[in-house]
Amino acid sequence: MKKLIAIGALAMITAGCYNDKADKLYPSPGVVVCDTTTVTYTNDIKPIFAAKCNTPGCHDAGAIAGGYNFTTQAGIQVPALSGRIVGCINWASGFSAMPKGLPKLQQCEIDKITRWVNQGALNN
Repeated sequence: MKKLIAIGALAMITAGCYNDKADKLYPSPGVVVCDTTTVTYTNDIKPIFAAKCNTPGCHDAGAIAGGYNFTTQAGIQVPALSGRIVGCINWASGFSAMPKGLPKLQQCEIDKITRWVNQGALNN
């Protein structure tokens, strides 16, 4: 909303956004904001899977745990589109909690993977 404020011979136009959220504009120190607006396989998903899933003895080319090789986008895409990956990383009932024997992924990692899957698990 724009307002004209006149002070004597001086006039100012002020503008404001009615939808400002202080916590979004000025996050507390140490708070990480998770941006899922543009999630890509190359920039976001591949690094998560490389660090947490396709490690030696798990879903790497050598072990292929559970029959899944997560070293490539093609190897991740089928279980991603079936809903299996999102169920496993959310530790949902009826799914094997992943990563096995490790803490649950950070919520931002889960949100990025979920967003990527919902966008079709593309190789971008």
